[in-house]
Amino acid sequence: MEAWLAYGLAAPLNFPLPSIPSLLSSDKMHAMWRCLIIEDDPDTGYYMVEGFRDLGYWPVLCRDGVEGLSRATGEQWDVIILDRMLPNQVDGLSLLETLRSLGNETPVLILSALAASSERVRGLNAGADDYLAKPFAFLELVARVEVLLRHTAKKERRLEIDIADLKVDLAARSAKRASLPIALQPREFRLLSYMALHAHQVLSRTVLLASVWDHDFRLPANVIDVCMSRLRQKIDDGFSRSLIHTVRGSGYMLSDKPSTLARWSRIMPDSPNVAAG
Repeated sequence: MEAWLAYGLAAPLNFPLPSIPSLLSSDKMHAMWRCLIIEDDPDTGYYMVEGFRDLGYWPVLCRDGVEGLSRATGEQWDVIILDRMLPNQVDGLSLLETLRSLGNETPVLILSALAASSERVRGLNAGADDYLAKPFAFLELVARVEVLLRHTAKKERRLEIDIADLKVDLAARSAKRASLPIALQPREFRLLSYMALHAHQVLSRTVLLASVWDHDFRLPANVIDVCMSRLRQKIDDGFSRSLIHTVRGSGYMLSDKPSTLARWSRIMPDSPNVAAG
């Protein structure tokens, strides 16, 4: 099947994909970086999807702001490429401001025909990490995305993560709450460390299955809920403030910020109850 059919796109114009032999060397291939592309123009979307796939990324294309916001908040991404002018009453800046209000720190590169300096400033002030004007060179887009991914990788090399009185030591593979050690099984620690690295973000069961259980779809359907229940008992039982929260219909969140939880309950009307159980 042609790639443009597989992605539900109109037949593309004869956009030549870039010649990028230097980027396809082994040291430049990316182990399935998850890249969300929110772009309403089918030709531009096809151009980026094909180019990033050839580089070893896992690109997913959304064609409007409503679907883009749903995918951006409901799944885990390594980078988001965002068009500003989108159909369906949710434009790029509104989508970005919503993401940031939820505590989502996924790197976002705005790709827009609005190239004036004042428009770039608006985009960066709304929470974008970078801004590239259309028309663009694909090699420059890739280079900018790689810079964002390098910055994220540096952040995630932190050896200790503190969330309220919970301390997760990634090097020692240990955890404490209120200075009291917590005995965790290897899978429980892997789950906790992943949640700590993505604190204040809602993590869907699909994301957790992929990231903590390595896409093992042979596991029982409730394996995540069972492990999360055990982890919650060890982390939260005996403390007045819960840190592990269930966002019903969406997933789980590790957070000590009530305001973040409240924003999720307002923004997700179909799942109004944010609970710690």
